[in-house]
Amino acid sequence: MKSRVSPWVVTVVLAMATFMEVLDTSVANVSLGHIAGGLGAGLDESTWVLTTYLVANAVMMPISGWLGTVFGLKRFYLICVSIFTVSSLLCGLATQLDQLIFFRILQGVGGAGMAPVVQAMIAELFPPAKRGMAFAIYGLAVVFAPAIGPTLGGWITDNYSWHWVFLINIPVGIVSFLLTAWLVTEPPSTRIERDRLFQNGFRIDAVGFGLSVLGIGCLEYFVDRGQREDWFASGMITGMAITSVVSLAALVWWELRRRDPIVDIPLLKVPSFLAAFVTMFSLGFVLFGSTALLPQFLEQLLGYTASQAGLALTAGGVAMIVMMPLVGGYFVRKFPGRNLVIAGLLMEAASLFHMTGFNLEIPFEHAVWARVFQTVGLAFLFIPITQAAYANLPPGKSGNAAALINLARNLGGSVGIAITSTIVAQRSQFHQSRLGEHVSAYSPETSSAIAHLSQALGGGPEGTLKALGSIYQSVLRQAAMLAYVDVFLFMAIGTLCIIPLALFLPKSCPKSEIVPH
Repeated sequence: MKSRVSPWVVTVVLAMATFMEVLDTSVANVSLGHIAGGLGAGLDESTWVLTTYLVANAVMMPISGWLGTVFGLKRFYLICVSIFTVSSLLCGLATQLDQLIFFRILQGVGGAGMAPVVQAMIAELFPPAKRGMAFAIYGLAVVFAPAIGPTLGGWITDNYSWHWVFLINIPVGIVSFLLTAWLVTEPPSTRIERDRLFQNGFRIDAVGFGLSVLGIGCLEYFVDRGQREDWFASGMITGMAITSVVSLAALVWWELRRRDPIVDIPLLKVPSFLAAFVTMFSLGFVLFGSTALLPQFLEQLLGYTASQAGLALTAGGVAMIVMMPLVGGYFVRKFPGRNLVIAGLLMEAASLFHMTGFNLEIPFEHAVWARVFQTVGLAFLFIPITQAAYANLPPGKSGNAAALINLARNLGGSVGIAITSTIVAQRSQFHQSRLGEHVSAYSPETSSAIAHLSQALGGGPEGTLKALGSIYQSVLRQAAMLAYVDVFLFMAIGTLCIIPLALFLPKSCPKSEIVPH
């Protein structure tokens, strides 16, 4: 793939807009209350600002590889950046919730193709021996953005207004569009693949497109809204789950029979790509699940502010900035990729087992270093998995592969957040019930504690009520603490279970895959 300047400069340019797109998956989370108040809507209604973006993003991502082939990677990327930037402006100018939700759908549609196209461009731009460092630069955008999203969103909202959460995308989008138009040219392999696609006349796989939109859209709605609507107790959630399973099964059956599928399911027949797909899903599960859990734990149980909780994630992001180039520039050239993935999984599991030792008295620094330790393991995962995904692909399939790999990461993140949130809620109720068995009016310890607290709180009936309330709050906090420990243990064991999949990854990338023209 040709460029007018160093390919490293092009990589940084391409990563700019991708950083903003990934950032938008989490930056608005802490601003929902302000958005609801500013637009005169309820807090539950305002959550559609998040849901619609994620659904639109997930729906469009699996077909972005096909669209990149039809339009050309460069042209499609510029279209995506344009849609994303304009819709960000419209989001920032919205005066009604319905307007904002509609513009967020457009933003999700535009953003869906950016990360896969950038990844495909990097695969075309660099020979296999240099892809590690290039993917490290790209990985910083993908992994660091969701870590600082809540912190940045909270700071912008507190110091300016929620409108600027979206408006900050505009200058970055404009610069990225202009520099990409000037510096990047279309890779020859994409033109060859497009000519092959058009040689028998252009045909759209309408059935595949419909099944993909229905299956992925319902799945994303299911995992994003399930906890709020009590999962299968809701008829809507149950219907979404059934529709998703049926549609995705039909999609796989249909696309495997197509010569030119709109979602390149046949790529999953390549063992190394299938292993990379599943491990990337797992990486998204752990990354986004833990990123959502840690701030909640620090704010709800330890009483830290949103800004302080965000600093714990930011510290992990700084560690990622240090480790990503080191892994991409040194380790991937010295050690087999599968060994790095296994090492990363072991470090990730160890960090999560370490978090099972959390309690309500830990200092803030303890949580910060636990997050730093965790992100070190993540750095050993992202780059080798991404490299392995392109190891044995047919020529011209980089765009299709990138679409599926990014879909795996995003879906893994959505499932991770949904499952961990559900476990925390359900295990909190379980532990509350078990702890409540030991807090009884017939228990001498309980009676003694109530008497001492009541005396300290002023005595009399009012003091007794305050003492009972204090004990009840203590039970709730302890139950929630035990629930978080359960989640960390669940994720640690799940991470260890992924290790056998790493054995299907290639030991190292071939020395001659796609060579730049």
